[in-house]
Amino acid sequence: MSWFSGAEKAPELVREAAELRRGEKVLAFAQDGDRWLLGTRLAFVVVDPGQPTVRLAWEQIQAADWSQDDSTLKVSEVGRFGQSRASYVFTLDSPALLLQLVRERVTASVVLQRGYLVTEKAGFKVIGRRAPDGGPISWMHEYDAGIDPEDPEVVAAAADALLRARADVGE
Repeated sequence: MSWFSGAEKAPELVREAAELRRGEKVLAFAQDGDRWLLGTRLAFVVVDPGQPTVRLAWEQIQAADWSQDDSTLKVSEVGRFGQSRASYVFTLDSPALLLQLVRERVTASVVLQRGYLVTEKAGFKVIGRRAPDGGPISWMHEYDAGIDPEDPEVVAAAADALLRARADVGE
């Protein structure tokens, strides 16, 4: 049984369970059974009755992939190379506004993304992301399949690329 259905805005009970920050407003939402997905200016929030609320800052979302064939949204967190990333899958009936917000907010968190080749066809990216409310840039590397991030040449190239990227944004 769903908490609410056909709501024009996320119900107060759901907003309270989301534990939003003072002044933080729900900009878009969708429902997956009893779970509510809320998008705010700062985060993607999952409210699931009986479960801890999940709050993912936009800059901590690695990918959000929509499959129209089975109406699923898969959200993956930023992780460390070689370690599995937390991911969540939701089945949604009317996700248009939430999907637009997710795309816009995740994209807006990227300050810089630059690719570098190590071989003819593979390499890594240097990515700098920042929270919508400001703060320092979080830097990361994303490696293509077949690239060993522990190879001394890759380590040197990645360090050099990071220095150049930071200089380009004035850090």
